[in-house]
Amino acid sequence: MTELPDRRLLLVHAHPDDETINNGATMAKYAAEGALVTLVTCTLGEEGEVIPPELAHLAADRDDTLGEYRIGELAAAMAELGVADHRFLGGPGRYRDSGMMGVPQNEEPGCFWQADLDEAAGHLAEVILEVRPQALVTYDGNGGYGHPDHIQAHRVALRGYELAAGQGHRVARVYENCTPRSVVEAGFRRLAEAGKQFPFGGVATVADVPGVVDDELVTVAVDGTAYADRKTAGMRAHASQIAVDGPFFALSNDLGQPYFATEYYRQVRGDALPSGPSAPPGGRWADDLFDPPAGGAA
Repeated sequence: MTELPDRRLLLVHAHPDDETINNGATMAKYAAEGALVTLVTCTLGEEGEVIPPELAHLAADRDDTLGEYRIGELAAAMAELGVADHRFLGGPGRYRDSGMMGVPQNEEPGCFWQADLDEAAGHLAEVILEVRPQALVTYDGNGGYGHPDHIQAHRVALRGYELAAGQGHRVARVYENCTPRSVVEAGFRRLAEAGKQFPFGGVATVADVPGVVDDELVTVAVDGTAYADRKTAGMRAHASQIAVDGPFFALSNDLGQPYFATEYYRQVRGDALPSGPSAPPGGRWADDLFDPPAGGAA
């Protein structure tokens, strides 16, 4: 068996583009430092709303070829981030995008929301046992903003973690994506102070940002500012879903919001982390997903 790098990170995401928006700078940083970064994407994102008019024909209610197109966008984004190991859960197209919560697509037998949890988690456990990550990243229990595929990805990630532990590999730490409230508020202040006309229809609010938490709930702040350009390029690669303007972006709702090159995580399973130098006012955040536990080396 090929020898694995010393540090190995696994990310579990629902659709192509979620990984770059949430973790693009983190992925680029660790990949550049020689870690094995593995991305598992659970659907092709077939139900996504297409932004560019020239690509509108790809949508589910027209040609229904958006999923195939987004495979290429994901590959291009991963090339920008320097990530070579990216896979689809159970293989490309195994689980279809479920659409937003409450739509009829939620009830389709082949959609991810309807997937058998142990079956889907079994596919993930196979990846965990192959690459043996020390750190796993996914969404919180609400999927960040209530999308059924994000919620299901959270469930699959935690169940896959359990199944793999029972089969010989325990992931040392499991993290959920989050962003501290103070950071999001500062990002919107920067947007307001930018003094320019954005190509978006309006400005989002803090409430529109998934996974905002009180500062004291954050565990790790990964400084990826040296890789901000790579994150920007990765987001631009997902052109069917994201419009980028400088340090701001919009999704299909056409509401501009800031994106962040320092990315934040809340630990929910595994070994305790020491506090680190990434300190918010009145608190301490660790600055490395792989830091050794407070009681000794990992």
